[in-house]
Amino acid sequence: MSEREISKTDAEWRAELSPEEYEVCRQKGTERPFSGEYWNHWDEGVYRCRCCGELLFEAGTKFDAGCGWPSFSSALNPESIEEQRDTSHGMIRTEVLCKRCGAHLGHVFPDGPPPTGLRYCINSVAVKFEPAE
Repeated sequence: MSEREISKTDAEWRAELSPEEYEVCRQKGTERPFSGEYWNHWDEGVYRCRCCGELLFEAGTKFDAGCGWPSFSSALNPESIEEQRDTSHGMIRTEVLCKRCGAHLGHVFPDGPPPTGLRYCINSVAVKFEPAE
């Protein structure tokens, strides 16, 4: 795990985030499919980390994967994303975290569209949309 630019105590995160945001972003939870505010959101703009504001994804890379979570084919800046092996729930997956603050964002899978072939499956509650100007 890399050194975090933003480091807060558990109590500070609990005070700052809603219970659902805390559960997903700090406890590696997952929101129910088709329940998040961005799963079917198609406006132009960017998606930032809910916890620290780091730029993560651009709306132009978002696609409908049919899974019920926002899906992106690439990160806006790969340096903003950290990937870790996740063996929870009897599966082997690649977890995606915000490199700046360590927030759990979701997972990345190798079943996305060209040209990357990737599907960043991201919890809506882990990101905040910023519309294009």
